[in-house]
Amino acid sequence: MLIIEHLTKCYGEKKAVDDLSLHIRPGEIFGFIGHNGAGKSTTLRSAVGILRFDEGRVTINGRDLLADPVACKRDLAYIPDNPDLYDFMSGVKYLNFIADVFGIPAAERQEKIRRYADLFELTGDLGQPISAYSHGMKQKLAVISAWLHSPKLIIMDEPFVGLDPKASHLLKEMMREHCDQGGAIFFSTHVLEVAEKLCDKVAIIKQGRLVKVGTMEEVKGDDSLEEVFLELEAE
Repeated sequence: MLIIEHLTKCYGEKKAVDDLSLHIRPGEIFGFIGHNGAGKSTTLRSAVGILRFDEGRVTINGRDLLADPVACKRDLAYIPDNPDLYDFMSGVKYLNFIADVFGIPAAERQEKIRRYADLFELTGDLGQPISAYSHGMKQKLAVISAWLHSPKLIIMDEPFVGLDPKASHLLKEMMREHCDQGGAIFFSTHVLEVAEKLCDKVAIIKQGRLVKVGTMEEVKGDDSLEEVFLELEAE
């Protein structure tokens, strides 16, 4: 689904991501762990085509990201760590705008908007301008917009930040259902307890380099993910 090969991204002389290779397969929830500044966001932004990387290759659903970016982006959805939405739009106008971008038929979009807005208890606020939304409400709207076109691959940067416990639980259920239906999810998080319970595989990055990757059991063994992460950080 998503293959990252020897990805390198530099800012001046600093390598934010250094020769990183990962493979996220259909059916997998893949967690991406690292301290602030480790290169997580840079990796995710490079993988979705927002940042131009210096070396390496990204393949999404069998297509090269640089050679066929539009086709790749049709197959994915991306939620950044800070949902920068169009504040001048209302919630429902924003969702319809996203539906227009992906060519979602009217009946299908109406059904999905209604269903997801009800699930996230956002229906009564869809007519309000996004500028009036709290961070949590913006995060919910971003999640709904990501699921609208039924993407094969969903990439998220700290998706649980700002969500209340009920919304967080709902998002976890949606992530699992998406992967059970053959999709894939690649997401970063600082909430290690969530990653340990939710992820099929996990990768730990430190100073731009991959230091550990595998199934959850392979990575943590008999320890907790938090213990493994702190041990690697101390080395």
